[in-house]
Amino acid sequence: MIYPTRAAVLAAVAGAPVALLVAVFIPSIWYAGLAWPLAVLLLTAVDAFVGARKGEVRIDKVPSICVGATFDAKISVILTGSHVPGSAEVAIAANALFTTEDDGRLVVPLAAGRGATFLPITAVRRGRVRIDRLWLRWRGPLGLAWKQRSIAIDTDFPILPDIRPVEQRGAQIFQRHALQGLIAQIDRGDGADFESLVEFRAGMDRRAIDWKQSARHQKLHAKEFRTERNNQIVFAVDAGRQMSEPVAGLPRVDRAVSAMLLTAWVALKLGDRVALHAFDSRPRIASGLISGAASFAELQRLAAGIDYSSEETNYTFALTTLGSRLTRRSMIVLFTEFTDLTTAEFLVRAAARLVKTHLLLVVVLRDEEVETIADREPRDVDDVTRAITAAALLKDRRVVLTQLHHLGVHVIESEYERVGERLVAGYVDLKRRNLL
Repeated sequence: MIYPTRAAVLAAVAGAPVALLVAVFIPSIWYAGLAWPLAVLLLTAVDAFVGARKGEVRIDKVPSICVGATFDAKISVILTGSHVPGSAEVAIAANALFTTEDDGRLVVPLAAGRGATFLPITAVRRGRVRIDRLWLRWRGPLGLAWKQRSIAIDTDFPILPDIRPVEQRGAQIFQRHALQGLIAQIDRGDGADFESLVEFRAGMDRRAIDWKQSARHQKLHAKEFRTERNNQIVFAVDAGRQMSEPVAGLPRVDRAVSAMLLTAWVALKLGDRVALHAFDSRPRIASGLISGAASFAELQRLAAGIDYSSEETNYTFALTTLGSRLTRRSMIVLFTEFTDLTTAEFLVRAAARLVKTHLLLVVVLRDEEVETIADREPRDVDDVTRAITAAALLKDRRVVLTQLHHLGVHVIESEYERVGERLVAGYVDLKRRNLL
């Protein structure tokens, strides 16, 4: 494709007043006024002809990216022929899964017809990205004509759940709780599973004394327990419409998946078994229980399959189905979001049934945008209206969370950047208190 540059258009427009003056003052040779735009048109045609050459562009293989991460993709350009320009421009098609600077356009400096530069690609949603076309254009020697090519390529790469918290802080968080004594209690400690009968020693819990055996041996003996392993941890991720809304640039469901993976990694390291249950209007993913740190990759693969749904969440269907599948008491970590009391009422009813048998932990992200509107000093009538509405929403939210507390549900309401650490701390605390 060949088309004029902005300079060519401005140069042609600049000749219009000259043509008008010639037509007004020298009407007999009015056609002389057309010499300017015709000259620009002729030069543009010559520039396009001289600037015609073969051009190629390619993008290096992009590895898998975690959602929310930025990767610099290398783009290389090759132009052949004489009078090669000093730069060329490349454009990449927009995609819902990632964003780029300057709408995907970048300038590639050339030296002897070759050049390369990096295009920052920021992943905003999970999925598989396919790039099948790039656009390359360059100016002619006079700078009056663009030569553009559309070049087919075949590049794809996956955008996976964010496991950077696991890679960067997982070991540190695990070690922190190990230093606090939890790991030392795995084999013998304050658990509920009977381990052995030992002679009572100073410092042991007197409630553990086995009086019948002590009387038989005429010496104080106490039961030693071990902390339970193989506890069942089920992560229930709400993937409905509310969870698809962004928080600081990323959908809530991706924030939830990242926190879920961090906690699951710690749980697997502690010897518990984990499972994934994702739902919106109906259950979508229902995995079996996995165990062992080596199974974390399988959990990551399952989490990558959680879709962004536009359907309303059906708590009754999803949580009733989950409860019917569990054959023993389990810890259910529910990631969800609600904005109206009608939806929240279904959540409370479903939680009331579930908490009779299982340990339920509900995780919600703080709505910092609404909190900011409610706390902001109003300057006009519209600000007052917005502040009152935001305060009412926060009040309704607090009422629902209080109802869950009264039912015996454990609730974590956290900022998005700390939800992973707070969830791990909550899980470890419940485990240490033998509530699992």
